[in-house]
Amino acid sequence: MERTADQKKRKRILVISLIANISILAVFKYYNFINDNITGLASLLGFKNHIPYLHMILPIGLSFHTFQAMSYTIEVYRKNQHSEKHFGYYALYVMYYPQLVAGPIERPQNVLHQFKKKYFFDYDRVVSGLRQMLWGFFKKIVIADKFALFVNTYYSNLHETSSSSIFPILFFSIQIYCDFSSYSDIALGASRVMGIELMKNFNYPYFSASITEFWRRWHISLSSWFRDYVYIPLGGSQSSSKWKIYKNLMIVFMISGIWHGANWTFIVWGALHGLLVIAERIFKLDRNKGIPATLITFSIVSLIWVFFRAENFSQSLQIFNNLKYWNFKYSEGQEVGSLITYLGLILFLFVIEFIQNRKKVITIFELIKPKWARMICYVAIVEIILISFNKSIAQQFIYFQF
Repeated sequence: MERTADQKKRKRILVISLIANISILAVFKYYNFINDNITGLASLLGFKNHIPYLHMILPIGLSFHTFQAMSYTIEVYRKNQHSEKHFGYYALYVMYYPQLVAGPIERPQNVLHQFKKKYFFDYDRVVSGLRQMLWGFFKKIVIADKFALFVNTYYSNLHETSSSSIFPILFFSIQIYCDFSSYSDIALGASRVMGIELMKNFNYPYFSASITEFWRRWHISLSSWFRDYVYIPLGGSQSSSKWKIYKNLMIVFMISGIWHGANWTFIVWGALHGLLVIAERIFKLDRNKGIPATLITFSIVSLIWVFFRAENFSQSLQIFNNLKYWNFKYSEGQEVGSLITYLGLILFLFVIEFIQNRKKVITIFELIKPKWARMICYVAIVEIILISFNKSIAQQFIYFQF
């Protein structure tokens, strides 16, 4: 692509590359979803669908490295990145192991040149990376997996419970944040140990005062990917009509929804966020600040997460219906732990992240002085992680399925 000056030929190569990548994603991830919808439509029309289903294992992190591969093609086409002549470096960029299965989704101009540098042992860099990995493991094993036990217990007994869904909704918000951000912390930390700096993927999203701000802080690599490669090419905010801008936003959020999973619940999840971002623009609510706006935003995001977690619309509606109950007793005999423990973990998480955000540090460990006190803290955190780890209830990272 880079060698030809013919713009039409360059565009043709770009289109072929994008179609090839999207086709792989479509076959593995969306073929059966599309087939299900064809079957449903055919049934309504009185026909039978004879298209066979495919029984394939979805490659781990397919959506992530597919999007990363497309980033390379687009950036070379836009002349923001020279084409990589060494296949090994290109393959390393697409399949770089720390970020392979759950991101962040990197741009070639950020990491390709880093792969070619010569690195020497740097004590401070290695310690910084290990600290971030330690905090990531803590969030995953001590917080995310513990909350997953509570949430999974509730959802698995949903058909026979009349307990309030307030805590399951709240706890899934904490679970998915700690689960996904912990992977990003581990990926960034592991990569920094080797000398490679990856982009920040989370910026304390639950401190956002609007849905618009939330999407600037949550899964930053994906949000910026859709902004640069979908929203702006569609016209972005430069469109002559506000309605075109709103249409562009809805397209982006609908695609974002289906990117997360082959289910209509994900599409609704994306569409609701899109509608709220548009509403904030119309009524200028995205300019709100302060604790009330932050609490309202967190509550709305938590409620919409129901569609992300639920297996179908029926389950989503039952969760919302159970909000009317004030009974907080959960399935008898289930090891869901103490409610006070869960609320204490939430408070601990937000206090730590508030301090990190306020002090502009990667982890709170950097603020602990003197060195002996920091070492005690390291040992304590490792002990808590080891005590909390239970192979029988350990959960895979949620975003592995995407």
